[in-house]
Amino acid sequence: MKGHHVKVAIVSLDAKSLDALAALLRARNPTHQIEKILGRLDRLPPASTPDVLILDQPSIERGDLDAVERLGNVQPRIAFILLCRQHTPDFLLQAMRAGVREVLDYPAPPGCLYQAIERVEEKLQRRSDANGKLLAFISCKGGSGATFLATNLAYALAAQGDSRVALIDVNLQFGDASLFVSDQKPLATLADVAQQIHRLDPSFLASSMLNVLPNYGVLAAPEDPTQANDVKPEHVDAILQLARRHYDFIVLDIGRSLDAISIRALDQADMIFPVLQTTLPYIRDGKRLLDVFRSLEYPMEKVHLVLNRHDKGGEISVLDLVNAYASDIYMTVPNHYEAAAASVNQGIPVLQLAPASPITRALQEFARRLGGAAPIAAQDGWLGRLLRRA
Repeated sequence: MKGHHVKVAIVSLDAKSLDALAALLRARNPTHQIEKILGRLDRLPPASTPDVLILDQPSIERGDLDAVERLGNVQPRIAFILLCRQHTPDFLLQAMRAGVREVLDYPAPPGCLYQAIERVEEKLQRRSDANGKLLAFISCKGGSGATFLATNLAYALAAQGDSRVALIDVNLQFGDASLFVSDQKPLATLADVAQQIHRLDPSFLASSMLNVLPNYGVLAAPEDPTQANDVKPEHVDAILQLARRHYDFIVLDIGRSLDAISIRALDQADMIFPVLQTTLPYIRDGKRLLDVFRSLEYPMEKVHLVLNRHDKGGEISVLDLVNAYASDIYMTVPNHYEAAAASVNQGIPVLQLAPASPITRALQEFARRLGGAAPIAAQDGWLGRLLRRA
């Protein structure tokens, strides 16, 4: 989309290189807004909100990548392009973890730079047309594993490509979703965002999240259950509406209880995933939950059952569940207690801790179904291109 309007910030230690890059970009598209910063990345004005940031430095140090990561956490929509002489696989992996999308030679050949900008333009066009998909996970009965599935599916969605993923823990009194994928303490929670709702914008929302991956953040539930009262339904509306515009997938961990907050979140969801297991109490409570959804007038095509911890040799089969609910099972996640327990106890996503686990394979398939063509894009993503060049 060559005509798409793009704001570009160029950061360089060399004044001549800075002017030359700006001239190259203006020659390609005079409508682009070009901001030139002579120096290092910390010279970027706080009010600057570029779509693309080009860091032009022959040698990139660890501190430079740390600065990229910090800025990306505050402004998650920026596409970072590095122009440098480092192209080893180890450096490219470090750059990926910092949130970089393209690494080009220094000085950058005009054709390569134009192609990188064009890829960003196409992505911006897709984003402007897109509306993030809202996925809600709810337990049919306590202990179903809904939080485990929600947090790890969000990780799988982020890991399969360039999708930006947010997980929001709406279990306000007992939510602990962040502990499932990180051992870091959240700097802010959903209650903190609600208390400062007047500050709500993409940067504030992103900075309130615990970053698991450069493209996956968790907005944690309040640590103090009494703060649940600070979150109002209208706050949930505002946060989810903003998140839809800035993330490709928003995963909600609803918890078990149905109240004004959780129902408001479920109202906005595109897909609701009740999580159950193959025991009679789960089946009974699952039926009750579906009855509630019918009373709320949710279309049944919005509700998709997920069977967790399934043992093929159990007394109750998948067919029994299909007959009991008169509904298909959208996804079946097999039982692998050792991998799940280790993941939860260590606060490490199961995909990272146990890549060969059948749970990991099921979650990857779950993510592929939700992401459509995303697996193909992941195979030809920026990391694949960079590693092929290296």
